[in-house]
Formats: sequence, C-alpha cells, structure tokens
Amino acid sequence: MITPQQHIGTSAPAPRRRCNLATRHQLIAAGVPDGTITSRSRPGGPWQRLLPRVYLLQTGPPDQRQRALAAVLYAAEPASDPLSGDTAALTGGAALALLGIRDAPSTPADVLIHAPRRLAGTPVVRPLPTTRWPRTITISGVPSTRPVRAAADFAARAEDPDRIRSTLAHVVQAGWCHPQDLHTELRAARLLGRPAVRAAAAELLAGVRSIAEARARDTLKGTDLPAPLWNARLHTLEGAFLASPDAYWPDEGVALEIDSAEYHYTRDAWHATLRRRLRLEAHGVLVVSATPSMIRDSPAEVLAALRTLLTLAGSRPAPPEALARGHQQLLLFRTG
Repeated sequence: MITPQQHIGTSAPAPRRRCNLATRHQLIAAGVPDGTITSRSRPGGPWQRLLPRVYLLQTGPPDQRQRALAAVLYAAEPASDPLSGDTAALTGGAALALLGIRDAPSTPADVLIHAPRRLAGTPVVRPLPTTRWPRTITISGVPSTRPVRAAADFAARAEDPDRIRSTLAHVVQAGWCHPQDLHTELRAARLLGRPAVRAAAAELLAGVRSIAEARARDTLKGTDLPAPLWNARLHTLEGAFLASPDAYWPDEGVALEIDSAEYHYTRDAWHATLRRRLRLEAHGVLVVSATPSMIRDSPAEVLAALRTLLTLAGSRPAPPEALARGHQQLLLFRTG
C-alpha cells in the first residue's frame, strides 16, 4: 500500500492518497522493521494504532473516511489486497454515511467478511460473516457494498422504526437505488418479516420519500379520504413539467406540500417553494401546505384543510390543467 520510503521519509502525497493508513502486514512487507512499527506507534509517536494491526501514519485525528477504511483493513484477510473488496467490504450505516445519507450511523462500522470466517469485533468495527457476497464498489476510496445492499444491512440491525423509515427513504430519495430494487434486496435478506422494515418498504413502493410523508400517509390511512399519489410528476396539458408535490389527488386536483424549514434557510429556497406553489395554483391545482411538525402534532387541522379542498374540488367549473405522469402505484408483494 505504501513503500518504506513513504513511511519513514518525507514523501507525503502518496500516503495522503491512501488515507495515511497501513496494516502491520503491509508495513512489514514494505520493509519496515517490527520494532520501528512498535516504537513509532507509542503514545506521542508519529503514528497511531487505530485498530489491532491497523496504523494511521499521521499525528492528527482520523477523519470519517480514514475510520471507515481502517475498519476494512482490519477485517480483510491479511494476505489479500484489502482494497479489492474481495475479502472485506464496508456496508450498513457506515457505507451510507460515506454516501452522505443524513442520520446514517458511521459507527460501529459494519464490514462484510466471508462466512464461515470469524473475526473478533471491536467497539468501532462489527464484522458480519455472510454467504451472500455482493458486488462491491469503491466509495471515497473505501471498498463497500452497493447502496441497496448497504441499506438492507443497515435495516437488518436497526431497531428504531423511525430511523429505519428515515434512512431507507433518504437512500431512495437521493437516487442511490430504486424502491423496487431495495424491496427485492430486503426480501432476499429475509427482512420483510420485520414489521418496521416491511412498513418502510411498503411506503417506498407507494412513492413515499421521507419520514414526514410516511407520517402523512399513516394519518391519511386512518380516514375515509381517497388515497393520493405520492411524488407524482405533474405536467401541463402541453407536456411541460409543473412540479412534483408530496401527495396529489388527480381526480380532485388537490396537492399536499410538506415544507420543512430545514430546506428553506435561504431566501432563494423559500422563493423556489413559493414559485412552485404559484405554478400549481395557476394551473388549477389546489394546494394545502404543512410542515412536518404540523403533520406530527396537529394532524386533525391538516386533514380538515384537505377535506375542505377535496370537497370544493368537486364543484369547480373547470378541472385542473395538470396531468400526473410517470407514476405507478406499485403493489406490495406478500411474504410468507
């Protein structure tokens, strides 16, 4: 991974490209004496022992990427190329965190290894033996599973239903995988028997893309209101794109927009939201706007507003000039 000159000398660019990490096996193979490794990694020395047999060749603290790669180096078979993804691959929350998935936990880092091989875990690394070895990719230089497998491995070990909902929704919303592919992966991992995972998968198949939308869907399911389309793409009658509201009732021309303050910190973002609403209303779509906290804390008020607009829509002289395209309500597969 690094030459002896790069360890002991002053050549910095190449180690930086490799995250300044190396295993004891790599250091010895590169000609660094065992005693040198020990002395340099003592407290106050120029190197740090991050994990058993894994060293950070710098004095500063490791960043998220270095911690993730160190976990893979620890889990890889000693004689293998640890960057190949053949014997160890980052997965679960740590892999999703490298992709920028919000709230995905980076520790402990889940790392796949081939079953029946066993490896002791540490407080920051959780080796996961598997007989279903996946195709691997590289995320920021770290051998990892594809996002769809990382999401399934995260769901397998998460306990909080809202965390499962939110994280899986973010993976799909960010475009890292299609909900149907995620559903297939969850089924292959035999995870759809878990109520929280099954519910999250059903929401994604229905078009839900955030936990706020999931809560809105839960609220609507307990009423006599018709089921909406979720995240449908609306176009003008001439085919120009209008908007993609969170929920849309095509027969009535009513939309529900869930606007979080988190995305409206800037003036431009707020203006973009107002312009989207104006486009919808200019084409006859009636819009109810609510925040995630309103959905959570005052669902009756949101339902009352929706009920009023859905009722008014039936007496309008002209239908809305908007068409929902490119959307299909998918059926949820039954599992045994």
